[in-house]
Amino acid sequence: MTQELVITIGRDALLLILMVSSPMLGFGLVVGVTIAIFQAVTQINEITITFVPKIVALALALLLFLPWIINSVVDFTNRMYAIIPTLSG
Repeated sequence: MTQELVITIGRDALLLILMVSSPMLGFGLVVGVTIAIFQAVTQINEITITFVPKIVALALALLLFLPWIINSVVDFTNRMYAIIPTLSG
């Protein structure tokens, strides 16, 4: 196992983590900013108002992007299993 292979596997794993988590982070960010603007405009400073919409948005994003997430993780896993025979020596 060479250093280049280890770096490539690590880079691919980190890229996969970023790609898989970005839809939920994006939805949460958009909902959070929207609610923050709404609270600033209406001067409602209730902390619990932010939780329910964010949870709903994250659940919706997860439901929407789950097939793509599963396919991405399975493809990465299959690639990792495919290189196992080449690691000997």
